[in-house]
Amino acid sequence: MRVLITCWPFTGHVHGQLSVATALAARGHEVAFYTGVAAQKTVADAGAFRVFPMRAVDEPAAARSVETLELGRQSGHNDVRGLRRAFREWLVETIPGQITDLQPILDEFAPDVIACDMSMWGPQLVLSGTSPVPVAVSSTFLGPLVPGRDAPPAGVGFPPPHGPAARLAYAGVLRLTDLAAIGLRRRVDEIRASYGLGPLGCSVNEFTGRLPLYLVPSARELDYGRTDLPASVHYVGPCNWQPARDRQITSWLADIPSTRPWVHVTESTLRAGDPFLLKAAVAGLAGQPYEVIATTGQHRNPETMGLGPIASNVHLAQWVNHEELLPRCSVVVTTGGAATITAALLAGAPMVVVPTTWDKPDNARRVVEAGAGVRLSPRKCTPEGLQDAVQRVLQDTVMRQRARDMGARLASAPGPNGAAELLERLVETPRPAMGVVPSARQNASQPRMGSQR
Repeated sequence: MRVLITCWPFTGHVHGQLSVATALAARGHEVAFYTGVAAQKTVADAGAFRVFPMRAVDEPAAARSVETLELGRQSGHNDVRGLRRAFREWLVETIPGQITDLQPILDEFAPDVIACDMSMWGPQLVLSGTSPVPVAVSSTFLGPLVPGRDAPPAGVGFPPPHGPAARLAYAGVLRLTDLAAIGLRRRVDEIRASYGLGPLGCSVNEFTGRLPLYLVPSARELDYGRTDLPASVHYVGPCNWQPARDRQITSWLADIPSTRPWVHVTESTLRAGDPFLLKAAVAGLAGQPYEVIATTGQHRNPETMGLGPIASNVHLAQWVNHEELLPRCSVVVTTGGAATITAALLAGAPMVVVPTTWDKPDNARRVVEAGAGVRLSPRKCTPEGLQDAVQRVLQDTVMRQRARDMGARLASAPGPNGAAELLERLVETPRPAMGVVPSARQNASQPRMGSQR
């Protein structure tokens, strides 16, 4: 079959989709990507996948919307007003451009299925109702955003509801969230109407649960054991992809003393924001009885970040392959990206999570609920605070065992191959139409959708 993967060109979004694409290609399927120019080389080099770049979408403007929120990430919670603005500029207003880009791609590539990054709303909210090609959500989060009785409101880091009172309180929070999102949903409905589709009639998150397939790169046990989800939602386990190992980095790691515990410290893969976590680590973990391997991200030069004096037990690099590094680590310190958390658990490494924006507060909560780590507020991420948190995790044998137990559950999941198999089943299964296909009487300026092979 032919699979079109649509995703934003951000590292955390691209790598997960590459893992699924690689599995699909190994099973004999043809895979193409629709993504931004920034990710074009990474995708093409990863498996010689065909790439259709964004043209009608203003890629730099979308990146600015995302990075603006990162600038205030040391607050430790999402800026509601900034999040709403970013959602409108990034998720909503780019929908027409996505559809304009995708129209000729559907005609030329003729995919049998679209696997869509959960943050790309054009295929989910428009193509799912105007094209015969089935649209599957391919999430980058550790849990689906579909609301339900077993889950706390997303994005806040609340604990799961324990009992009727908590469920009632969370239902009230969701109601307030829906009211606050009325303007965004009204704009989404306007865009859908321009393609001959009716209003959503529910929140976007609820609507995604009505799509025929929702892939989650996690395990149910890491998502509060939810049992309130539609049958379309499948926990497939980690879908992590890493660039090939670098021989120079491998040699560099071999020179780091292995007689003491290793602590890995890593920041977000996004470009913006003060590297407060790295600064706290360089100052607070200096001279401690363990080796610190800190990575800045390939977009940042460690020598120009103003990290201060580097102690002999602190080792800086832009990037290290997780499969090579994490099995050697006793603790992982992270801002809470989904891929880093699952990679750490697969390696059996407990964590100190310093959550910043987006899904990271929820990810920190999942780690804490699983007993596999501690949460440290960004506001308390001082050199002393980070040192105390790392020491606590190093000394907690129960936490280490729980990290290993969760890692074993993740390792037993089908992973990218399971995601590929579910996409195959979706193509083979007849499905009812989700919306209204535009008629010939519509304005000739409306986009013409491609047809299924």
